[in-house]
Amino acid sequence: MPPLPPRGSIPDDARPTADEAAGAKPTGVLVLADGTTLWGRGLGAEGDAVGEVCFNTSMTGYQEILTDPSYAEQIITFTFPHIGNVGTNFEDIESVGPAARGLILRADVTEPSSWRAASHLDAWALRRGLVGLAGVDTRRLTRLIRAVGAPNGVIAHNSKGEFDLTALKAKAAAFPGLEGLDVAKQVFCRQSYSWDETLWSLGKGYGRQDNAKFHIVAIDYGVKRNILRCLAATGAKVTVVPGDTSAEAILALSPDGIFLSNGPGDPAATGVYAVPVIRSLIDSGKPVFGICLGHQMLALALGARTAKMKQGHRGANHPVKDKTTGKVEITSQNHGFVVLPETLPANAEETHISLFDGTNEGLRMLDKPVFSVQYHPEASPGPEDSHYLFDRFIDLVKSHA
Repeated sequence: MPPLPPRGSIPDDARPTADEAAGAKPTGVLVLADGTTLWGRGLGAEGDAVGEVCFNTSMTGYQEILTDPSYAEQIITFTFPHIGNVGTNFEDIESVGPAARGLILRADVTEPSSWRAASHLDAWALRRGLVGLAGVDTRRLTRLIRAVGAPNGVIAHNSKGEFDLTALKAKAAAFPGLEGLDVAKQVFCRQSYSWDETLWSLGKGYGRQDNAKFHIVAIDYGVKRNILRCLAATGAKVTVVPGDTSAEAILALSPDGIFLSNGPGDPAATGVYAVPVIRSLIDSGKPVFGICLGHQMLALALGARTAKMKQGHRGANHPVKDKTTGKVEITSQNHGFVVLPETLPANAEETHISLFDGTNEGLRMLDKPVFSVQYHPEASPGPEDSHYLFDRFIDLVKSHA
């Protein structure tokens, strides 16, 4: 095992993999914008993909992670070494196809060992055009990201082991990064649709909501399917609308409540068209609930500011304290931007904080039925500690019906 780089340093190159040391050509490579090169074994689709390189600490749920639209324009490094060991299936997905640009693994993908598996992760990635790389010292790469921040890079897979490193470095260097980039427009739906699928249960699969009592309009900035399932499971009829829908069109649907979804990219960039809409929806007096990007843009609509984080929060083991109750929840997270709580107006307060670094994880308005959280209470993947937030939202809807 090669030594870890000291904090604040970047290795010029990674030590050769076992295959490379034995004389075999590496079939995969990660090239960062500064020229740092990490060799490995390619998996999934051949080709290359550029994006921001981040890491996720989750031990389970890799299929949900790879299909989460919030990972658009990102290459995911999994810190847990045994990714792919339960295969893939047709149920554990958060969007139609992979949202991530690529995946980086420590160990080779093993044969699936789950009764729910329908295919091998390698075959699943190949069918969906997702480029992967195994055999990388992911601990070293994670330390690098923690030291210098999430870098831009290119992941490449070529079965012949033929790579133009100069061209790959140039491609990585040309990637503009996520700050200032409106990525939500790449992933949100293009027309409205109804959603009635509810949560999965063993032996039954997903349920259906056929006795809706309330109407929730969900604004799609890159929404995850399990969030919609959680909303439907509360007894709501859910209508999903594109992220650039006007406030007038949303209110014309006569919603009892409005949901602001998760999504990728810089909230300030997406907020150029989304924030004025959110302000009008707040002014309408309707209950509003936001998650992740929806939380960040709600803060912007209130006059607060957001900032890019050094490496972000991505994993299913993040402790968050609810300042209103004193309780601690273990949460699932995926965000690279954060709300600056000191910029919130007098009629809003911070409700949740991260126990890892003290950053903002939630807010609420004091004079309106409006609240939001930075993390993912739908638990897909992740613990179910925060499922109660959907009930809290519906309780607001009931009280303002």
